[in-house]
Amino acid sequence: MSLTPGAHEPTRRQLSLFGVEAHDPTPADLAGLLAGPGQVVRMGGTARVSVEVDGAWRVHVLVAELALRGLQASWELATVEGQLVVRTAYATTLAALGAAWLRTAAKRPPPGFHLNGPRLRLWVAAAGGPDQHGYVLRLGLSDEPCWEPVGAALAAVGLPGVLLGPRAGGPAYRITGRRRLGRLAELVGDRPAAAPPAEWPGR
Repeated sequence: MSLTPGAHEPTRRQLSLFGVEAHDPTPADLAGLLAGPGQVVRMGGTARVSVEVDGAWRVHVLVAELALRGLQASWELATVEGQLVVRTAYATTLAALGAAWLRTAAKRPPPGFHLNGPRLRLWVAAAGGPDQHGYVLRLGLSDEPCWEPVGAALAAVGLPGVLLGPRAGGPAYRITGRRRLGRLAELVGDRPAAAPPAEWPGR
């Protein structure tokens, strides 16, 4: 599999205070992966983030996005059939993220956790996709204590979502309505070339 970073397609639109254009890419953006199914592990003064994904295009996009943040990434087949794992190398630049999210033995959003365009972009790249009712952002199956604060962070940026439990095809938040879907597309920015048009939030 080639991991050549994809180019972004330019469009003209109003700059959003929370959108990707308003923020330079930083390692702190990986909080978006942790809001979804991503996991973080600490080792000494470093940390590593990993996330399982369901398609090769997600590997392409994530590796490119991580490179923009100065992070080396690798991928491999997961133990679950059809799944791939993207993970960063252990990095000192992720130490603060690891410390914030692993204040206990399990992953938890830190106090004051918020979402913005770059964080949402990584979440969409790792675990976002459409369904028949709207657009779904998947959560970690074993991260139930994270779901409520993550939902509050979505609502705070104008994206209140419906929480889908495991029996309803989740865990995930579903974003519905033309205005909210337009807001999501505005926040995450242009579709990477590697992402199928149907999978990326559109305007």
